[in-house]
Amino acid sequence: MERQMLLCLCLLSLPGLIASSLIGQPRSIGKRQTQGTIVNGIEIQNMKINCRVTSRFANYVITSQAINHGNTAQEVIFDVEIPKTAYISNFLITVDGVPYPGNIKDKVLAWKQYRKAVVRGETAGLVRASGRKMEKFNIAVNIGAGSKVNFELTYEELLKRHLGKYEIVIKVKPKQLVKHFEIEADIFEPQEISMLDAQASFLSGDLSQVIKKSFSGKKGHVYFNPTIDQQQACPTCTKSLMDGDFTIKYDVKRDTACDLQVVSKHFAQFFAPKNLRNMVKNVVFVIDISGSMAGQKIKQTRQALLKILDDIKPEDYFNFILFGGHVRAWKNSLIQATADNLQEARVFVQTFSLAGATNLNGGLLEGINILNKALEVDPRLRNNAPIVIMLTDGEPTVGETNLAQIRKNVKNAIQGKFPLYNLGFGENVDFNFLEAMSLENDGTARRIYRDNDAAEQLKGFYEEVANPLLTNVEFQYPKASIQALTEHRVKQFYDGSEIVVAGHLTDGGKKGFKVDVTGKGAGQDMVTTCSVDEEDMKKTLHERGHMFEQQIERLWAYLTIQQLLEKRAKANSKKEVDDLSAKALELSLKYKFVTPLTSMVITKPGDSDDQLAIADKPGEEERAELLSKPRRTMMLPAQQFPPTSRVLSTPRVPPHPQGPPAHVTGVDGDPHFIIQVPEKNDAICFNINEDPGVVLNLIQDPDTGITVNGQLIGDKNHNNGKNKNTYFGRLGIMNQKTGFTLEVTPQNISLHSGMKGPVFSWLDQITMRQEGVTVTIIPTRKLMVSMDDGATMVVVLHRVWKKHPMHQDFLGLYTVDSHKMSPRTHGLLGQFLHSFDFEVFDVQPGSDPKKPDATMLVKNHRLVVTRGSQKDYRKDPWLGSDISCWFVHNNGDGLIDGIHTDYIIPSIF
Repeated sequence: MERQMLLCLCLLSLPGLIASSLIGQPRSIGKRQTQGTIVNGIEIQNMKINCRVTSRFANYVITSQAINHGNTAQEVIFDVEIPKTAYISNFLITVDGVPYPGNIKDKVLAWKQYRKAVVRGETAGLVRASGRKMEKFNIAVNIGAGSKVNFELTYEELLKRHLGKYEIVIKVKPKQLVKHFEIEADIFEPQEISMLDAQASFLSGDLSQVIKKSFSGKKGHVYFNPTIDQQQACPTCTKSLMDGDFTIKYDVKRDTACDLQVVSKHFAQFFAPKNLRNMVKNVVFVIDISGSMAGQKIKQTRQALLKILDDIKPEDYFNFILFGGHVRAWKNSLIQATADNLQEARVFVQTFSLAGATNLNGGLLEGINILNKALEVDPRLRNNAPIVIMLTDGEPTVGETNLAQIRKNVKNAIQGKFPLYNLGFGENVDFNFLEAMSLENDGTARRIYRDNDAAEQLKGFYEEVANPLLTNVEFQYPKASIQALTEHRVKQFYDGSEIVVAGHLTDGGKKGFKVDVTGKGAGQDMVTTCSVDEEDMKKTLHERGHMFEQQIERLWAYLTIQQLLEKRAKANSKKEVDDLSAKALELSLKYKFVTPLTSMVITKPGDSDDQLAIADKPGEEERAELLSKPRRTMMLPAQQFPPTSRVLSTPRVPPHPQGPPAHVTGVDGDPHFIIQVPEKNDAICFNINEDPGVVLNLIQDPDTGITVNGQLIGDKNHNNGKNKNTYFGRLGIMNQKTGFTLEVTPQNISLHSGMKGPVFSWLDQITMRQEGVTVTIIPTRKLMVSMDDGATMVVVLHRVWKKHPMHQDFLGLYTVDSHKMSPRTHGLLGQFLHSFDFEVFDVQPGSDPKKPDATMLVKNHRLVVTRGSQKDYRKDPWLGSDISCWFVHNNGDGLIDGIHTDYIIPSIF
């Protein structure tokens, strides 16, 4: 997923729905008022959460209205929590009747608009804060005395059936008493509702009767409207007791094997037949026992495995594969879950020891091989449902360590015969790798969070796949009727879940539309045909009207986008990624969803000038890192350091005029220098080989005063003489004329280093202006520095596994706008910020057939160069993009002015 440099909204994922709505206390200093619903002059007049579910597709509208009773302007905060699988589709702020709507755009275009706003000094007021199952949409608005502000957020998602129920969880935490608080859920299911319940974790005894719930036929209704007295924590308190989960659970009747709903030119099919027998399982557990699993992780893993052994059915077959530096199988083949075998397994689980490194490739291949051999040797096992479940907490360090090759090995070994489920323990795993490997082998990946309930998380995942009912389920539709179709083949179907397929019909495709469903069950194959009940559809349309038609279409679009993004995650070529991204982007824009490819740009009201905020969607790795440590979010004005995590507006400065084409230069990796030359539509690369600790001058402009220096670090065991890799581990960015200094390391960012200035972590979300410089921290991965009189630079943070035996975290630096730097700018990068000429000729085969040699004429030097490529990590800090370039050998000799040792300086400042 492409990462952009902006403050953003994160959307996470979980089974079921979670939403929370609150307006936090105003950020103003003063004595707290105790007059009922008014706190510090701000009254929340109403807060409403409305949920409308039609055929599992949920539409949420969260509204809140506040009034400032104070004599001065105050800041009001709107803060909502939403699930990861939800897509925001609308947001509107209204202040004293003036609307400020959000506008969903291509993420690239939205970021460009945002970046211009940052350079002008405008505020990015929307903040992201991740949690394990949800994250917050948070925006602050300054309103005048006597003014009213109304917030309205809309988001949508498809409810997922989990262990036999659909679940809606609303996180309630208004922080103060609300004059009119309301939660209303309206559920419409054409299959008819079979059960419905609603509970609030913060209510007990008689107060639980405040929740009104009912259902009949196709309709269900839940209503919660507590009075102020019922909200109070005690009869004389002004504190609200509403702090917890409001949960709605329901299910539908399943009188037929499948429910097929066709409206206009779209259809949705829901498949969860009842009265099927559980299939026998062949399950192999592949467990990481490397040294990093020591302590609480392995303790919780043992606890979870013991609980799983208690649940394995006597007719099931199983085995354990352990991998550390070496691979060890508990048994040579699958064994049946007899009482004696289960007892022996319990002893094994409690006594195995940890062993060194991480041979992930070897462990997985051994588990797959044991399952494959069992299916070949014992014909009885071929009728069972085979499953591989792997648990790991890190990246491979021995054996095959190339992630692309591991994926290829695993896919070749499984050959589409059974699903692979990957469980990533903690924040140090490469979750993108685990997810891609699972998706291309018909499984899913799940992150197991390091917490007290990790054993329950592991056990909970097993419960989801513990009872397979069908394998190789396929839905066959008439080709002439289908214009577009979501995934219609499922490797395994589990008890308590549901398969959903949706599609876009051709003109006339609705006539006589039906579907054949096949699958392999316990003891016999399943073959059934589903058709449309035309009379029932007419009744449904009459009852629900246009909303039913609209929701089925949006369900199709939502599911299509979700599956396109999953396919993109496992794609193996840039063309495939680009094609899938283009299709998902087109649908995201058409249906106005905030997805990983789009952003919502919000023009929010300010004291004098309008300000921009952006809602965006991050990736799984970023969410995990944000969860691992506390983080701050703040906006710093000029010459002010952060005593608290307040959001403050910044002064506006004139925008930059547009300059000539940017000469993008960068240095990243070991360290690889990349000089992109737009006039030539080409690039030149070179390396600098020096020892750890050496400081190199990268940019120095005597006219503007801008200077950038970098200090090298080496691998952890660099001194043993075997590994010569070096990287930039410390950068110093300064303006010698204004006194501005910024020190950047993989651990933190220090303003005015050495003068007791503020220190920020990479988890903070900061935009600040100081002495003509705008600094923006994009949590966990990027730092953007924009200087009014010179360049805009991007620092990229590269994280590696903390317990990697060799590598450590390092930095990359890129200049993306340097047209105002003077012609006298120098340094290893600076000398290439302005136009220069070169010519390449006499191209001929090199020692590597894929990398031809050539002659380059540059700066009056004739050089032998080699065609190759380097990674540009500006847009994607994880994968990067390949930049083809001509590589200049011998530390850039002949390309750079002088020799590389001329650029060695004594200190970073």
